[in-house]
Amino acid sequence: METGYSEKAYRWNRENYSSRRRFVDIWSFVLTLMFKLWRYNKSWSYAGGVTEAKQVARRKAQAVWIRNTLLDLGPTFIKVGQLFSTRADIFPGEYVEELAKLQDKVPAFSYEQVETSIEEELGKKIPELFQNFEPIPLAAASLGQVHKAVLHTGESVVVKIQRPGLKQLFEIDLQILKGITRYFQNHPKWGRGRDWLGIYDECCRILWEEIDYLNEGRNADTFRRNFRGYEWVKVPRVYWRYASPKILTLEYLPGIKISQYEALEAAGLDRKVLARQGAQAYLLQLLNNGFFHADPHPGNIAVSPNGDLIFYDFGMMGQIQSNVREGLMETLFGIAQKDGDRVVQSLIDLGAIAPTDDMGPVRRSVQYMLDNFMDQPFENQSVAAISDDLYELAYNQPFRFPATFTFVMRAFSTLEGVGKGLDPEFNFMEVAQPYAMQLITNMNGPDNNSFINELSRQAVQVSTTAFGLPRRLEDTLEKLERGDMRVRVRSIETERLLRRQSNIQLGTTYALIISGFTLSATILLVNRYVWLAVLAGLIAAALSIILIRLLSRLDRYDRTY
Repeated sequence: METGYSEKAYRWNRENYSSRRRFVDIWSFVLTLMFKLWRYNKSWSYAGGVTEAKQVARRKAQAVWIRNTLLDLGPTFIKVGQLFSTRADIFPGEYVEELAKLQDKVPAFSYEQVETSIEEELGKKIPELFQNFEPIPLAAASLGQVHKAVLHTGESVVVKIQRPGLKQLFEIDLQILKGITRYFQNHPKWGRGRDWLGIYDECCRILWEEIDYLNEGRNADTFRRNFRGYEWVKVPRVYWRYASPKILTLEYLPGIKISQYEALEAAGLDRKVLARQGAQAYLLQLLNNGFFHADPHPGNIAVSPNGDLIFYDFGMMGQIQSNVREGLMETLFGIAQKDGDRVVQSLIDLGAIAPTDDMGPVRRSVQYMLDNFMDQPFENQSVAAISDDLYELAYNQPFRFPATFTFVMRAFSTLEGVGKGLDPEFNFMEVAQPYAMQLITNMNGPDNNSFINELSRQAVQVSTTAFGLPRRLEDTLEKLERGDMRVRVRSIETERLLRRQSNIQLGTTYALIISGFTLSATILLVNRYVWLAVLAGLIAAALSIILIRLLSRLDRYDRTY
């Protein structure tokens, strides 16, 4: 990823925004992107002809351009891009990979703006609130920046201040994005099978939650309570007296970034232990309360001098409901049995697949994956490989992975990468195996008799299916009567004859037009209108070439059948 973003002066980096200018900037990006997507499938746009390697290179170049343009467009689009990096069921792998690199390293806003924001939000000037306040920020991002300070009680803290004018920018951008979303939803190609309006609503909810610093403070408190029994996990304490929707004051917990491997070794810390603890901390989040950090990239995890893990930034959190856990267990049982029908049905119940009239291709894809990718032992599997297989399977299929699922998979992949950086022999699945077994045991109940439970479950399922069969038949007949269901019968021979007849008629039309232009050219030449005769002759020649190609295709088609 290129560096140097922080030196660039972005048009959006101001307190007052022009809605007209934003409209032009955003729609220019969308229209340019649409042109690039249209050109992608045109063979004439590739020098020397189209090849798979050239298409891959173009996709990668387009992905880099999208990432850089989103950064230019500002905070709203940086966050939307980061959210879209979890939607590999919608976007090609190259786009997802590039969007995952979006780092909002942007220029810091001035200390005068910091003073104004703190006074407006907390009702007092900085000297009244803090014994010391460093004017140079520790870090600056698209949504805000962080300054180190000391309270009058002597406690070291960090103060997170929201970027001025951010709410106004969000309102302008989201209004424009709503119009773009409606356009894509109604598009005959890109709108089919996609709930763009639902994705838009989900993005709005996450964006508004992330800029509410009181919500982030509550998330930090909840996260800290969930880990109060684990001394090796540290979470900064919130100072609520110095907090507002745009200001958040947290305990100062310095540490070594978990990806700074040489610094960790210099501090005498065991990298293998840290790799396992990082994975265990995340598994505990999922198993204990289902409340987990949705963005655990290396910048949000540090290590204290004595080896404790420190978590930062709680603006984006995820929550797994109990019914979702049960649905995931149903999927797990289906995978273990290599039962494609059961896996598909469980994914439909989870909302990961949109049911369609013809689920055959989806079932075949799932069954193929179960038969070919699930032969290795659990502990030898790779999270990144599994996610890649799932996303490859989901792309351009009626899959719609929920945000929670994609956040979890991305977090697992990130932690696996961090773990391998700390310890080349680290295996995330090996660490996860005892937790998975614990989850299966808990789901099987206190008697721990999985066979009996599964047998009874299948008996109930068979009886339910049997009792529900008459009703399903009745529903099918009603749909046929109302015209909601159509039966399509194809006759290959009839279609071939009709296509051949259509081509013959088209060829006859071309022949008549060519004859007309040839006759016109002859008459014009006799009357010494040379240039007009040449023009008519060229048109006749061009149409003759088209006619020859049509006759050649017709002959080739007849030989095929």
